[in-house]
Amino acid sequence: MNENVKPPEAESDVVQLRKIGNSIGIILSKEMLARLGLAEGDRFTVVRQPDREVKLVPHGDVHARGMAFARRAFKDYADTFRELAK
Repeated sequence: MNENVKPPEAESDVVQLRKIGNSIGIILSKEMLARLGLAEGDRFTVVRQPDREVKLVPHGDVHARGMAFARRAFKDYADTFRELAK
């Protein structure tokens, strides 16, 4: 494996939570939307990460069905997973 290959640098922008009616939202500039290839109405799953980080994953039916399957398996086989984790 080539050890000289560097991972792509992550881009970051600072955004702020804003009150929008009775909700709280994140405002993204047109430039940021274009850079990310996003449009109004796109849906995301919010994934909580360690240390209060948040990851937005494009929501798709395949992903949602996979997550539902995994949750059901972890619930049905909780004892087995607990033993395997030892």
